[in-house]
Amino acid sequence: MMRRRTTLLASCTALALSLGATACGGGGPVSAGGGDKALGGQTVTVAGVWTGSEQKNFQKVLDAFSAKTGAKTQFISTGDNVSTVVGSKIEGGNAPDVVMVPQVGVLQQFAKKGWLKPLSATTEKAVDTGYAPVWKKYGSVDGTLYGLYFKAAHKSTVWYSPTALTQAGVKPPKTYDEMLKAGHTVSDSGLAAFSVAGQDGWTLTDWFENIYLSQAGPEKYDALAAHKLKWTDASVVKALGTLGKLFKDKQLIAGGQKEALNTDFPGSVEKVFGPKPEAGMVYEGDFVAGVAHDQFGKTIGTDANFFPFPAVDGGKAPVVSGGDAAVVLKDGKNATAGMKLLEYLATPEAAAVWAKAGGFLSPNKKLSLDSYGDDVTRATAKSLVSAGDSVRFDMSDQAPAAFGGTKGAGEWKLLQDFLSDPSNPKGTAAQLEAAAAKAYKG
Repeated sequence: MMRRRTTLLASCTALALSLGATACGGGGPVSAGGGDKALGGQTVTVAGVWTGSEQKNFQKVLDAFSAKTGAKTQFISTGDNVSTVVGSKIEGGNAPDVVMVPQVGVLQQFAKKGWLKPLSATTEKAVDTGYAPVWKKYGSVDGTLYGLYFKAAHKSTVWYSPTALTQAGVKPPKTYDEMLKAGHTVSDSGLAAFSVAGQDGWTLTDWFENIYLSQAGPEKYDALAAHKLKWTDASVVKALGTLGKLFKDKQLIAGGQKEALNTDFPGSVEKVFGPKPEAGMVYEGDFVAGVAHDQFGKTIGTDANFFPFPAVDGGKAPVVSGGDAAVVLKDGKNATAGMKLLEYLATPEAAAVWAKAGGFLSPNKKLSLDSYGDDVTRATAKSLVSAGDSVRFDMSDQAPAAFGGTKGAGEWKLLQDFLSDPSNPKGTAAQLEAAAAKAYKG
């Protein structure tokens, strides 16, 4: 339906993995991996946005499911426009059985159109016992659980070059003001503080969301995400002003505002971890590690590390997340077997397959941190899971696409305009409210 972001380019070196894992808890022999091949001769089709290494690693999970149940699987890559592709397949009588949905708004759209089957009691029990309640909330519509969050992103991580910070004599900051102060020290040492990917409007929404969640608190965050609070609220204007302190400071942004607006996400990572560094830090999700490792050969934990997005104005440090939820379509030719796949995906055993392969975080607290292949990923996963119900899903992913997920329009475009000229937070808030009101009404 819209852009990829929560899992963009998140890949690390795959590790060898045996599929002969022991059974994990309850739900009958199929979901628990009893190995009785109860689904032999059946095929489950799965649609999702993943390509490249992400698709290959998810295929390992599907292969493990096949080894246990006898079912064959077929993965269909939808590209960014999930809802359009899935809608067309439903209309054409060729609906997939399972869809990996990357936005809360799309999951809600599918449910309200009557496309989804409620998840089984086995899956719901696994969610109740293995996930923080917030994940069930984001997977439910009108109190019915339709989506299982299998893969998550931690979007409150600031990645940095340890060499750059050491040379500047600064340590990872604990507050937003300390971060800007540390940024000036880094800049004085010869590098810009931050590389900002302003060409991709979604990165700017993530900046705003982290500041807003910490500064305004979770209740207002939830209200703004549901458009029960207007974007003209004083809390929004204040958060924009806080973000504007960074945007207008040419000493802090590599190349200044103009260059930031011409820098995409991979380019922003390159400015910190590429062969010719221009900045010491880049803010984005845990998937920065995949780009730093795969494209620039950085050893995570040594050449690249992160600190949590710092607390703003005395608030709590934010934990903003995104994720891919598995749903079962009513019109799939093998929805029953698709439901069994979700029962398997709800187990820590299934999550461990991708965790060992790399480029993956699970919100399932029953997954052992030892399943992850490096200390930095373990630390990121621990931060995400230990945040419990204080986790908040990416706000723009909860909004209608016209406002929160369309290139050159809505929140993306207006925050790009704000990056270009952050002098009028109140005016930007009014523009955001006008765009939001139109999109939510539609």
